[in-house]
Amino acid sequence: MDDILITEKRGHVTVLTLNRPEAMNSLDYELYDALENAVRTSDARAIVITGSGTRAFCAGDDVKKILSKGAPVTPERAAKAKDTGGLTPAADALLHTDIPVIAAINGFALGWGAELAIMADMRVMSDTAKIGEIFVTRGLCCDAPGLGRLAQLVGREKASELLFTGDVIDAAEAKAIGLVGRVVAPGDLMPTALALAEKIAANPPQAVKSLKAGLRRTLDPDWRDTGKWAITEIRRLMQTADAKESAAAFIEKRTPVFTGN
Repeated sequence: MDDILITEKRGHVTVLTLNRPEAMNSLDYELYDALENAVRTSDARAIVITGSGTRAFCAGDDVKKILSKGAPVTPERAAKAKDTGGLTPAADALLHTDIPVIAAINGFALGWGAELAIMADMRVMSDTAKIGEIFVTRGLCCDAPGLGRLAQLVGREKASELLFTGDVIDAAEAKAIGLVGRVVAPGDLMPTALALAEKIAANPPQAVKSLKAGLRRTLDPDWRDTGKWAITEIRRLMQTADAKESAAAFIEKRTPVFTGN
């Protein structure tokens, strides 16, 4: 786990780097677990999340390890999901932490990678990066953050467009619609994210935590209830012919043919 998620402490700021560059930093179950544990156990005053390399921030679920196998659920994972009401445990950790989280989006942020960026409180994006809620192209429903947080950021109409089309947009459009707060050159990405994190970390930590808790209390839905609905839908959709066709087409590098089944 230590190899697939690099944890670096810089004073009161912790940098978490998804480290599966050979798979575009996509998430397998081990990386999901490592991310959840790192957030839940963190004593930082601010967290920066980024991806290893320059190609991808996070390309979402590993198609070969998760989606093409129908996401087998072990008894341990089922028990953990029960504890979070069905919400993906890593999402539960990120959505309920009182530590400010900054996403430093260095490359493609796709599917759950887009969700990961959206769950952060602030987003700094490389001007060469792209982001997209591509779940619909996999025959799936997005996770809870895409349902609750995306519309908060860009409004219902634009959220509907992004979710229903699966469009992948560039940094300039992401900034224009309010999906990200800052767009910078690749070389300025981490310095900008770290400067913001350090500025936050220099403030009284109890006050910062109260402010974040207040924002969640005021703006957020019941994440666990939404997560329960979302995971039920995701598991149902994973058994459809269209979802299986999407995974097969991705692996075989061909255009999928959807039938509505």
